[in-house]
Amino acid sequence: MLTYAVQQFQFQRGALVAHWSLTCRSGTASATLRLATLPTLADHFTMPINYLSRLTSPKRTPRTNMHLGVTLACVAGALNAGGFLAVGQYTSHMTGMLSTAADDLVLGKVVPALAALFMLVAFASGAASTALMVSYSKRNGLRYIYTPVLLLEAILLLLFGLIGTKLQEHAVITVSLTTVLLCYVMGLQNALITKISHAVIRTTHVTGLVTDIGIEIGKLIYWNRTKDDLRHHDVSANHYKLRLHLMLVISFFSGGVIGAFGFKHLGFISTLPLAIALVILSLAPNLKTHLEH
Repeated sequence: MLTYAVQQFQFQRGALVAHWSLTCRSGTASATLRLATLPTLADHFTMPINYLSRLTSPKRTPRTNMHLGVTLACVAGALNAGGFLAVGQYTSHMTGMLSTAADDLVLGKVVPALAALFMLVAFASGAASTALMVSYSKRNGLRYIYTPVLLLEAILLLLFGLIGTKLQEHAVITVSLTTVLLCYVMGLQNALITKISHAVIRTTHVTGLVTDIGIEIGKLIYWNRTKDDLRHHDVSANHYKLRLHLMLVISFFSGGVIGAFGFKHLGFISTLPLAIALVILSLAPNLKTHLEH
């Protein structure tokens, strides 16, 4: 004789679960059957949180590097273009800063030359800060090694948006503290994506990106004419690298348009959405852990 009976229905982690028993002459066996998964409030956030947490995960893939690079390139473009309207300087253009310092020094403008060099130092200090924080996190086995840098950048952008106007009233060697802050943030961010991607991606170095794009296009249109060419001197483009750098340049330009528009119409406060986005990005791994539990 064989009988079965459903003994209990329960909701577990948003799923409808039936506990049932099966009885025969040799004994009774019980089992649990998951009948249906019902969506919960947490489920609606799981997918985007999982995606965002992968972007800053220590486990890197070419895909996550590309997506994080595109995101940060957009932020860098917005700060660079919008920052020019705010302070009259392109704060990520270190090549230009160094050239300006050389020109001013030759022309006898010692103070402007020192000012340009000071902005260079601010950028380098931001990059050094990233290296210190990431190295400390790795050495001490912290779970989220990139979160402190992203949070620091977000906090600095909040300060820039809230008190940027007041910071302009104070200067170091004729360089406003607002400009110093932007240079520092640019160095901070560029070093972060450089370390994350193992120097494959740089979000503020558009000159290098355009150079690499030109190189890959040259390889793409090159004609390997003979079998000997294919065997010994094959020239082929790196399609992933070409696509990546094109996306970074487009993202930087798009961010520049958004940043310039925001600064033109809203002023310093337009950096607040950027800061909020960075906070969400930095806290995503923590949120994922909480949702899983």
